Amino acid sequence: MDTLYILRHGIAAPLPVGGRSKDADRPLTPEGRQKVRRVARALAKLDVEIDLIVSSPLVRARQTAELVADILRLRNKVQLCEHLAPEGNPRDLIAYLTRLDPMPDSVLLVGHEPYLSGLISLLVCGSTRLALNLKKAGLCKLTLTGLKAGRCATLEWLLTPKQMSLMR
Repeated sequence: MDTLYILRHGIAAPLPVGGRSKDADRPLTPEGRQKVRRVARALAKLDVEIDLIVSSPLVRARQTAELVADILRLRNKVQLCEHLAPEGNPRDLIAYLTRLDPMPDSVLLVGHEPYLSGLISLLVCGSTRLALNLKKAGLCKLTLTGLKAGRCATLEWLLTPKQMSLMR
């Protein structure tokens, strides 16, 4: 794997006050869907090539991954991975990714904060101390020298949804 793209899910509906809904079941809002579509169109304009999308199984992340997959024509290239859930362990995710067969050249990960910032920090710095602000529907590109639970990546870019919406 040469490249990792990391995308935070779009804006999700709040938990209802006093309701019985679970955080895992919160869907994207209409505004969240719109921003994710803009991000996906920006990816297409950048000629980003993605071989596989791996998403957290939570509804808002799964919906984000599916919207991106639709626009990039990667509908049959989406996998759900519990290691991308908010309580997941980045080391378990890395082990999961290194076992992919065949090994893709580029992967888009879709998940949650602060998990994704911690993952980026681990891959770039070897620790989780790097302060990052990955906005909802924000996107990061890492180039890899090999994938391991430690310093193995270079941060190429970190874009906000607003910056990507300007890519027309």
